[in-house]
Amino acid sequence: MGIPQDRYDQYVCLETDAGGLYVAFSPQAVTGSVPSSMVVSTEMFEELHWSRTGRTAMRCTVPFRGLRTALRTGRARNLAIDLGRLPEEQRRVLEAVRSVPRGQLRPTSWIAREAGAGQEDDVLEALRLNPVVQLVPCHRVTYEDGTPCDAAYLPGTGRALRDAEGIDMERFADFGRQGLSLLGSDTTRIFCHPTCAHARRITAAHQRPFHDAAEARRAGYRACHVCRPVTV
Repeated sequence: MGIPQDRYDQYVCLETDAGGLYVAFSPQAVTGSVPSSMVVSTEMFEELHWSRTGRTAMRCTVPFRGLRTALRTGRARNLAIDLGRLPEEQRRVLEAVRSVPRGQLRPTSWIAREAGAGQEDDVLEALRLNPVVQLVPCHRVTYEDGTPCDAAYLPGTGRALRDAEGIDMERFADFGRQGLSLLGSDTTRIFCHPTCAHARRITAAHQRPFHDAAEARRAGYRACHVCRPVTV
């Protein structure tokens, strides 16, 4: 007798910009993903999936619909994902992470606000327990000083993913070393996260950096309605 369909998931291992990625899925949604660098064998991935979900993982050759496109483009916002047994607050944190666009970064305070979470530690714990790494892109989350969190990755994995998305971490780190966190345009009088698509279009002559939102508001600037920086 075969395994009932509700007791098993299928999985594939696909190549990505940061190496191999095991991805498990049910007929309805992706149910887990783990970089191949974090497991020593397919058997280890299967055991991890069983311990987390209670479902057997069976290898297949046909990936979940939309998966290849999501990995190729870095845009998985519309991919069906099942976060499993995580508590509600951690689920909200990871859904907030999913909303960060490709090629952009957000600090933990932004994630906490979007998720209605409490402290930075609550955000970091949810990132650490992220069951769908890379597809829920926690490599796009930083500490308040601009340092990447990378709580769910081995060293180098988050960096490879950010490089593939064209995020200039050297420039961003220099920004943070000066205590700056926001970038305004003296033509529009709007301030953004430095990696916001609108901020990247500000020419050097019209850039106005700020240490925080209060400084920007005192200078007569208003927050971007697209990237919505934290203003309190």
